[in-house]
Amino acid sequence: MADFTLNAPKGANKAPKRVGRGSSSGLGTTAGKGNKGQQSRSGGKTYVGFEGGQMPLYRRIARRGFSNEPFKKEFSIFNLKQLEEKYADGETVNRETLEAKGLLTKSGTGIKVLGDGDITKKLTVDVDKVSASAKEKIEKAGGSVKVAAAEEPAK
Repeated sequence: MADFTLNAPKGANKAPKRVGRGSSSGLGTTAGKGNKGQQSRSGGKTYVGFEGGQMPLYRRIARRGFSNEPFKKEFSIFNLKQLEEKYADGETVNRETLEAKGLLTKSGTGIKVLGDGDITKKLTVDVDKVSASAKEKIEKAGGSVKVAAAEEPAK
């Protein structure tokens, strides 16, 4: 056998169904689509959510109210015990150092420090938000807290 004589295995290539080519073909008259009805017609498709002519659910239910979802601000949250583990004495906690240490994975979010755990290291914390208990514990350990200026509301 030559190296370049390639054949498909038996049964791999099937002849296409030729519908509507006479009754002796087995797929004549209705072409395998059954009798009458929407599915037997060409272009007879419905849209997603179609309920047979009944008013669809998405049109029966009223759309009311306001959602704040598009305007919500997301924060990546860090506790003092995480900062205690990852940071050395005298370091600064900000977006760049959090990303460098692999703590901050979501980009485009604010950073908030919460007061779960204790801190013994003197850290400079420069983030978007800090809870009152976290601020108290950081300052008690000799560190300082700098919170980013809050955005002015639109007038």
